[in-house]
Amino acid sequence: MKAVILAGGLGTRISEETHLRPKPMIEIGGKPILWHIMKMYSAHGVHDFVICCGYKGYLIKEYFANYFLHMSDVTFDMEHNQMEVHQRKAEPWRVTLVDTGEETLTGGRLKRVAEYLKDEEAFCFTYGDGVSDVDISREIAFHKQHGKWATITAVQPPGRYGALQMAGAVVSGFTEKPRGDGGLINGGFFVLSPRCIDLIAGDQTSWEGGPLTRLAAEGQLMAFEHDGFWQPMDTLREKNLLEELWVSGRAPWKVWQ
Repeated sequence: MKAVILAGGLGTRISEETHLRPKPMIEIGGKPILWHIMKMYSAHGVHDFVICCGYKGYLIKEYFANYFLHMSDVTFDMEHNQMEVHQRKAEPWRVTLVDTGEETLTGGRLKRVAEYLKDEEAFCFTYGDGVSDVDISREIAFHKQHGKWATITAVQPPGRYGALQMAGAVVSGFTEKPRGDGGLINGGFFVLSPRCIDLIAGDQTSWEGGPLTRLAAEGQLMAFEHDGFWQPMDTLREKNLLEELWVSGRAPWKVWQ
């Protein structure tokens, strides 16, 4: 199965980082968050990726073109113009990088890579800026079982602020960033039939708008509920949170060995 990853947006809410590089190339623990997402999928046997590039997409292409240099020790013999890569750390990945335009919306990016998905019975689809310990294998099995066109991961958003524990006006303690009010939201990890692409009009179609709404209206959208860890990286604060989890060795999304 293939996984399509959106990696072309401007990332304006984390402009402290994205004025230099696309959001999926912002590093967590010295590796781009895109790498973390791919490792998540690879841990579930999904090794074939189609990456929708846009803003500063050449940096993503350069990263994979020089992947061994990023991941291994290297010796440069300047006199003889030779390079030796030591202890090559290869991933079992096939990576297709597609320029889907700088101004293209999320649905339009998916439509632009349709030719790479036409022979697939189903494929995974996600954003290049969030991590989770969602059981992708179970979600794929759930999708195949229900037979509808689309599966969306339903998650409860993390709390942004700590809450006071109170008895009347007396504060008895604090709850550290409790989760949301119980409502579920789009977690951004999809499994789709290629037929979903036919619902996308063109470059200016947002996936979250017309296509997803239409799938729901026509009874073709099923929810796979995930009550574990889920965290987007929309702001510098959220980037720092993910960095702290990784450095501490308590990164819940690290489901690989």
